[in-house]
Amino acid sequence: MIELNSGTQMPEIGFGTGKATTEAMMSALHAGYRLLDTAQMYGNEAEVGEAVRRSGVDRAAVFLTTKLNNGNHAPTAVRETFTESLVTLGFDYVDLFLMHWPMPMLDIDYVDTWKAMLELAEDGRARAVGVSNFQPAQLERLIEASGVAPAVNQIEMHPYFPNDDARRFCQERGIVVQAWSPLARTDQFGDPVLTQIAQRLGVTAAQVMLRWHLQRGVVAIPKSNSAERIATNMDIHSFELSDQDMTAIATLDKGEDGRRGGHPDTFTG
Repeated sequence: MIELNSGTQMPEIGFGTGKATTEAMMSALHAGYRLLDTAQMYGNEAEVGEAVRRSGVDRAAVFLTTKLNNGNHAPTAVRETFTESLVTLGFDYVDLFLMHWPMPMLDIDYVDTWKAMLELAEDGRARAVGVSNFQPAQLERLIEASGVAPAVNQIEMHPYFPNDDARRFCQERGIVVQAWSPLARTDQFGDPVLTQIAQRLGVTAAQVMLRWHLQRGVVAIPKSNSAERIATNMDIHSFELSDQDMTAIATLDKGEDGRRGGHPDTFTG
């Protein structure tokens, strides 16, 4: 478990629910995942709540994250749509609420959005609040304006785009880093650097990448609809990458050419 700056304890690996079936979410819970990541944008909050209830796992044992949709940045919309998310999930709180994208092109200042989110943490309906896809300069502005650092910054990160500037900035300021797209794309699993390490250790290329995140102090949230892969991805504590392995994986960095998703400065959703 990792302690957030809010005092909340968060698991060090989670399950991304985007495009996942309810059965896959239940498989994740049965495999031992205790962090489920969803978002208003995904349109599956009802299914996430159903999966938790049907799994038989106590709600208090599940760390549940959802995210603010990009059209809901107005402070009144933050409060209203957060309440709607709770109703849709079927729970009276979430463990973490994130601003999905900074959206700097909006007329609404993301600092005002952030301040509205802090109110949700104050009343306890969000045990912690954070952001997603924020650049260091954007994080610095939030902290200076509010005096409160986000608990988490969820960003694109994988061996082809390690996003080290954002990672270092966050870790220096006590902001936990979560990696979305932690496995890049499955067509990268045949990469010779990863496959050679995986074969030597007797694990999969996906496990190598997830272990890489763990050793960098990053929480990964992989996705899958395969019960077998879901279980395998959870098994990243039975082996360790050597310094030589970490150095070899570092050679896969493609800089901005490795980015799969949108850029935080220009993404419009």
